[in-house]
Amino acid sequence: MPEPAKKTVSAFSKKPKTQEAEEGSCVVFEAETEKSEAKVKWQCNSKDIASGNKYAITAAGNKHSLTIKDITVEDANVYAVIAGGSKVKFELRVVSKPEVPAEAPAGETGKADQGSVPPPAASTQGETSAAKPDAQPAEDAHPPDTRQDLTGLFTEKPQCGEVTVGENITFVAKVNAESLLKKPSVKWFKGKWMDLASKSGKHLQLKETYDRNTKVYTFEMQIIAAKPNFAGGYRCEVSSKDKFDSCNFELVVHEARATEGLDIRAAFRRTSEGGKKRSGTATSSTDGKDDSGELDFSALLKKRSIKPAHMNTDPDLDVWNILSHAPPSEYEKIAFQYGITDLRGMLKRLKKMKKEEKKSEAFLKKLDPAYQVLKGHKIKLGVEVANEDVEVKWFKNGQEIQKSGSKYIFESVGNMRYLTINHCSLADDAAYTCVIGEEKCTTELFVKEPPVTIVKNLEDQMVMKGERVELECEVSEEGANVKWEKDGVELTRDESLKYRFKKDGCKHVLIINEATKEDGGHYKVKTNGGESVAELLVQEKELEIYQSIADLTVKAKDQAVFKCEVSDENVKGTWYKNGVEVKPNARTNISHIGRIHKLTIDEVKPEDEGDYTFVPDGYAFNLSAKLNFLEVKIDFVPRQDPPKIHLDCMGRTSDSTIIVVAGNKLRLDVPITGDPAPTVIWTKGEKASSVKPGGEEKAGHSACWTLNDGEVITEGDGRVHVESTKGHCIFTIEGAERQDEGIYSVVVRNPAGEDTADISVKVVDVPDPPQAPKILSVGEDSCIVQWEPPLFNGGDPIIGYVVERKKLRSYRWMRLNFDPYPETTFEAKRMIEGMPYEMRVYAVNSIGMSHHSPASQPFVPVAPTSEPIGLHVEDISDTSITLKWRAPERIGAAKLEGYGVEYCKEGTDEWIPAIQGLTERPSMTIKNLTTGDKLLFRVRAYNMAGPSSPAVLAQPVTIREIMQRPKIWLPRNLRQTLIKKVGENVNVLIPFQGKPRPKITWSKDGQPLDPSIASVRNSDFDSIFFIRKTERKHSGQYDLKVQIENVEDTAKITLQIVDLPGPPEALKIADVWGFNVALEWKQPKDNGNCEITGYTVQKADKKTMEWFTVHDHYRRTHCVVSDLIMGNEYIFRVFSINLVGLSPEPLTTKDSVFIQKSGIDYKSPTFREHDFSEAPKFTHPLVNRSIIAGYNATLSCAVRGIPKPKVTWYKNKMDISNEAKYRMLSKQGILTLEIRKPCPFDGGVYMCKAVNDKGEDVVECKLEVRPQIAKEEKKEASK
Repeated sequence: MPEPAKKTVSAFSKKPKTQEAEEGSCVVFEAETEKSEAKVKWQCNSKDIASGNKYAITAAGNKHSLTIKDITVEDANVYAVIAGGSKVKFELRVVSKPEVPAEAPAGETGKADQGSVPPPAASTQGETSAAKPDAQPAEDAHPPDTRQDLTGLFTEKPQCGEVTVGENITFVAKVNAESLLKKPSVKWFKGKWMDLASKSGKHLQLKETYDRNTKVYTFEMQIIAAKPNFAGGYRCEVSSKDKFDSCNFELVVHEARATEGLDIRAAFRRTSEGGKKRSGTATSSTDGKDDSGELDFSALLKKRSIKPAHMNTDPDLDVWNILSHAPPSEYEKIAFQYGITDLRGMLKRLKKMKKEEKKSEAFLKKLDPAYQVLKGHKIKLGVEVANEDVEVKWFKNGQEIQKSGSKYIFESVGNMRYLTINHCSLADDAAYTCVIGEEKCTTELFVKEPPVTIVKNLEDQMVMKGERVELECEVSEEGANVKWEKDGVELTRDESLKYRFKKDGCKHVLIINEATKEDGGHYKVKTNGGESVAELLVQEKELEIYQSIADLTVKAKDQAVFKCEVSDENVKGTWYKNGVEVKPNARTNISHIGRIHKLTIDEVKPEDEGDYTFVPDGYAFNLSAKLNFLEVKIDFVPRQDPPKIHLDCMGRTSDSTIIVVAGNKLRLDVPITGDPAPTVIWTKGEKASSVKPGGEEKAGHSACWTLNDGEVITEGDGRVHVESTKGHCIFTIEGAERQDEGIYSVVVRNPAGEDTADISVKVVDVPDPPQAPKILSVGEDSCIVQWEPPLFNGGDPIIGYVVERKKLRSYRWMRLNFDPYPETTFEAKRMIEGMPYEMRVYAVNSIGMSHHSPASQPFVPVAPTSEPIGLHVEDISDTSITLKWRAPERIGAAKLEGYGVEYCKEGTDEWIPAIQGLTERPSMTIKNLTTGDKLLFRVRAYNMAGPSSPAVLAQPVTIREIMQRPKIWLPRNLRQTLIKKVGENVNVLIPFQGKPRPKITWSKDGQPLDPSIASVRNSDFDSIFFIRKTERKHSGQYDLKVQIENVEDTAKITLQIVDLPGPPEALKIADVWGFNVALEWKQPKDNGNCEITGYTVQKADKKTMEWFTVHDHYRRTHCVVSDLIMGNEYIFRVFSINLVGLSPEPLTTKDSVFIQKSGIDYKSPTFREHDFSEAPKFTHPLVNRSIIAGYNATLSCAVRGIPKPKVTWYKNKMDISNEAKYRMLSKQGILTLEIRKPCPFDGGVYMCKAVNDKGEDVVECKLEVRPQIAKEEKKEASK
């Protein structure tokens, strides 16, 4: 079973989270991918989403967003975003708009609205991403880190802090700049995106400092007079060129403690549990992340002691329990019903409570949150149950998995229950749930597709213009997606159907119809697991002549046929006779069938004799032949006619040579005459004149064939056939071979005489293959190949060679030239750098092409590097020189093997290597040179391809040491006094310059430096001053002198060795009075070789002898010790302090001081307790009012009195306390009588009476209720 993937590999750097929104609003889900070219797909309930009126999908680089408009209840679904093999699920929860009861009291309307409906900003920003505890994406349990490649630039990161309102706090970040090429830039953020650089001012200051000694940048963010809304999450980002680092920290702002008896903060604190809010004890839940403005005191002003009748005041109800079991859509209704004014804070607490999962009773071990498996593999999900006999059910995306087939296997082993999924596919990517009774546990299974690799690579091809091209590759998985590119540009289907893409199982084919020259180039096929490259060469098509027309000799009334065959069947042509176009007629027929063109002339006449020419259309060449007309003359011939051989009738002379291609049939058709029919004798190897009558042969004849009256008398080889017809003698050899080449003689004899003729036969063949080619040199995309001519040219001169190449692991050879190349050295181009190749060669003569040569040794096209840069002289002496340079800008595919350094004298061309072999270092010291020589130097870089272009010094260098004035480069930190503690070491390096090597002299206080005091090591460029363990005697001034002949330079170093000081002297008690003691002392004799910075004064009671510090770092030599305790006896001691620390021993007073008792008894004064009680008194009376009937009215007054008086309202001296029409309110001494919808009968005298133990007070007013004026009466009044 694959091991569960605890942390899956994600294609997202920022994942969308579950959000909650109201009906009718708009919500945006955002995601960021690791790669900008990644394709992202959004889904709702596993169905793809497209942009439209409801959804808006945007993509900018690696940022993608999904916007859902006009949210309804139906939009509350599970959404997902997919990129590559990563899938992140999230939810949208829809909250219905709150319904405010119509009969809510007027005084509570504003309070209920404010408590139950969260403000718009909080609902869209604060609660969107953190409304539910299970709002994490399914792919990862933690929020993603948008910055993956952190390089650790911080040496000190800002830490979380706490501050009280009105106080200041500073956050510090430090960056080490030793390894940075440029100054780092720092940005401070609040939350995710708020850049604080634009917020600098009264409450925020950003500072930056740089320490040159430690090379550390210090960045500070100071918050001045903090406010509650400053709390929250902050981020500090530092970047320098290609390096980046960031750090998150929190700021918690505590409210200031009130000094009055009323704790005003309690009105704004959020409760941690429901019971506390109703009981009046409030605890703060502010975590610094939700404060977005100033405090709102409106809630306090609306607070009153009388609860509305509809509010549930049962103290036994647990609001937390109600909220935890209620759906999210009911939260606001519950808040209004139970008077929760801080719903947002309670939901945050509820989220934390839900994270604390209860321990399962049915499961001992649950499923992991997520698993990952490769496509095609199997995975085993297992849970451990508490009861061995219990049965479990498995669900996939809410559907129960049935036991059928071999796809799912259910196992029960003891307490373990297993579900095995075989041959996982993308359809198995789902949520799986194991259910036992009412309990269940859920996991996510992610099926990852394995990378698609290329099994069979593309092959290089060379085609003719207009031909169809198919580039084929084979991948490891059927149906995989591939991408085709030409010269780095992706290929797509266009309207012209230039490119076609074909899939056949694992095979992928790119088809190019009618290739053109522009289609040549490098084609690449890419998958998510590899790529393959091939080159396509497109050549212009040349017309080849397969069969040319031949000369004809015909008799009268015969048919003459001129026939030719060309390579392109679409090429048309024109026939000409003596330059005049031939037109078809009754005797002349012109035909074109496929590649064959024919001109047929029936019943040849003498006027048809002439030169006939065929000209192909569009090509600048022609085919010509001659038509000879043979006249037959009939003469009287006597009965005996001597034999005659008519070779001239064949169009050949007696000395002409017949050429035959090896393997073809050799047919010699000789016209003969004679009466009676002559005997024919064929011989090979000697002239016909040497053949004796009667068939006798000379020794040395290789072969002889004799014919008499058409019958073969003698026969040599079985391949030879000799036959005779009327007027002709035919000699045939089947399958001519090289040994058949020679002179063939024919002798014809009859009683009237004889005739002889010699025919020379030459057998030609294709040449032998050349020797294996050799690679002379290689370049970035080319090579030079050379070969030897073949040992046998086939009897015909070599007219050229054809060169082919192939990739080492390929099977396809690609021809590099179509026309024969006459030379034996060829430059092959357009190869891929770093790819191994092989070469082979064919030899070509007029007969054809030989077999291919053996393949060359494999080679890799590699270009030499560019020349080294920055060649300069670092140092020079009388016999040596030191050169330095930098590596070439371009190295290439092969690694750099080293550098070759050469030099030559000015005026010569002989370059001498400085060393044997190569050097790997970019510098070299050349020694044993002749003083005074002027030399030129050059450096070349070497790799597999050979040396690069040389880097040459512009001017010749004279080998002679150059005089350089001595100069000491004293470090900045040594230009002031160097202070060291006793026992520390001193190691000082002082660089200098000067040539020839200067003389270095050290001295101390004007005297030569004693080697026992300090060690000195000198080199050509610096001097090291070293003291292993310092003492006080090492203090003083050290002088360094660098001298060359009469020129010198000096520098001085002041060294101060400090130690602990001695104790003060002459400590005495100067005076004693009351509880005070005056002390005096003198400075110590030994100040430790540095200034005394202060004193530490301590006291001790002689009873306990415990020392307590009275003054620390006290600058003066006298002080007063106060606040001593009466009746105690004290002694005192003083320490000296300098730069090193406290003196080892203190100075203690010889005498002690006793603080006398004064004998005065203290009597505390007595005070008479004040009586704060008073009789009731109205501070603000009732006011006479005139109101309109039907509209609510209020009467208000203010009263004071201690103890709190009892208030009673009267109308016309009748108590109205228990009447429902009236509502009496009292808050902070302000009394209000509310009259609901008064009528004219409610008019009269209203009286308010306040009574307590000290007395009573009464106030009254008149109320007039005017009836409403009807609309008709208003119109009449206006008329």
